[in-house]
Amino acid sequence: MRRTGLSIIMLFLFVFIGETLHAQEVLRPFEGDYYNEEYQVYLHLNFYDKNIEVSGQEYLGPLPGYFSAKRDTRLWMIVDADVTGPKKANATFINDFGSEDFEASLEIGKDGELTLKRLSGSTLKIVVNSKYVKLPKEVVFKRN
Repeated sequence: MRRTGLSIIMLFLFVFIGETLHAQEVLRPFEGDYYNEEYQVYLHLNFYDKNIEVSGQEYLGPLPGYFSAKRDTRLWMIVDADVTGPKKANATFINDFGSEDFEASLEIGKDGELTLKRLSGSTLKIVVNSKYVKLPKEVVFKRN
């Protein structure tokens, strides 16, 4: 009997921890890492605390996030980000040279996917096999 009671308590504890982590993910959707497999690109975000340090870009101080690619060492830093709704945000990106920038909206869909939509400014591009690849105006990411 004692073992059954302990098992039930452990089960409730694990469910509680799992639900707490899920609730944090729902309440802070613009925090964490997102990945797009087609283009092999990442978004590293924390629009709430804006405390992400980007290696090699420390002079910018803590940022709301950055965009990186698996096959490209260049970065696009998020220098300004505003959460405009429970599942909507706007952000300003600059490349690591400071020569290009763009404005984008980010939206979390019902399935938890994040859609990055370029609104204005430079084209988002990465280097693949020594050639520039332009990304479309909309790129969909899944939580990593």
